[in-house]
Amino acid sequence: SQMAEDVINKFISEEGRYPESVGILLWATYNMRSHGQCMAEFMALMGVRPVWQKGSLKVIDIEVIPLQELQRPRVDITGRISSLFRDTLPGAVCWLDKAVKMVAELDESFEDNFVRKHVIEESQRLESEGVDAASAWKQASYRLFGDPPGAHGAGVSALLAARNWENIDDIAQVYVRWGGHVYGEGEKGTYRPDLFTQRMSKLEITLSNIDNRESNLLNSDDYNSYRGGMIAAVRSIKGEMPKNYCSDSSDRQHVVIRTLDEEVKRLFRGEAINPKYINGMKEFGYKGAGDLATYVDHCFQWDATSDVMEDWMYEKFAEKYALDKDMQDWFNQVNPWALQRIAAVLLEAEQRNLWDAKPETKAELQKLYLSMEGELEERSDKISE
Repeated sequence: SQMAEDVINKFISEEGRYPESVGILLWATYNMRSHGQCMAEFMALMGVRPVWQKGSLKVIDIEVIPLQELQRPRVDITGRISSLFRDTLPGAVCWLDKAVKMVAELDESFEDNFVRKHVIEESQRLESEGVDAASAWKQASYRLFGDPPGAHGAGVSALLAARNWENIDDIAQVYVRWGGHVYGEGEKGTYRPDLFTQRMSKLEITLSNIDNRESNLLNSDDYNSYRGGMIAAVRSIKGEMPKNYCSDSSDRQHVVIRTLDEEVKRLFRGEAINPKYINGMKEFGYKGAGDLATYVDHCFQWDATSDVMEDWMYEKFAEKYALDKDMQDWFNQVNPWALQRIAAVLLEAEQRNLWDAKPETKAELQKLYLSMEGELEERSDKISE
């Protein structure tokens, strides 16, 4: 509930009005560890709460919070569920779906109930296209989307790794192709890209939450694939950047909400370019070098979807990872392929106009990349001999 109010208050402080539509990422492991924090936030934004059985604390029902108690409008929310969430928490999916349907049917004004406002607008649009009234209402109420049954992932990281894209629209199309399957009561993954696209076109905020210090947004490409993909979809379909927030509940007594930009910079300064972190990774030899290269790659991928990297950040990567003589010696000793990958990713960022590199930095990186090509060719010749 507090996390939901934080999101609304942060948006009000930035935009001067209530948000109407929010998109949230729902991951299974996070919700298992936090006892359903994201699910509670999903419900709280709409002004709904679970009803627990006395003793067992099992959720046995959900109830609507009256407007006079809520003291704000009900915010519309769309959830992109992960494949693990789909497979391990099907009951939760049904509760969330039920909550949306309950709120959509409340006899409240559009100013007080954005869920109802959007469901009515959408169902009218569908009816005008020839869909019967009952089906139109049902389709307009879908708010939970995910992978097709049996599939895993969000598709975006594979697309970016293959360098098989030209612009933000390509990323959005892949995100919709993977994530545009409907889930809920009686819904088991029907592909409805039209409805998912419609949801993405309305989002003003995207949300994901952090509950521990073991892992962060830059440690895995999954974070960008799911959440960055959602941001890319909104940027492409709606044509503007949404507000992007992260709630950090790693200290349960002190939950902090940050923008995605703030969170990435916090990790970049505190970890990526921190000499203690770099020296710590060097202790792991081949694996440490590979992980540093992967770190650069993840930052680049986040930038491709969400525009989070500034020129000085790429310059720092070039300076501290690729062009530092001591680092080059170490990479060449333990894992020269990692050094080549870092140079390649930085040059790709420059090529795609994500980074306006200083001419001398670009020249140094090109020189490094070409010398690495020769170095690695020589090594493979020696191995084959």
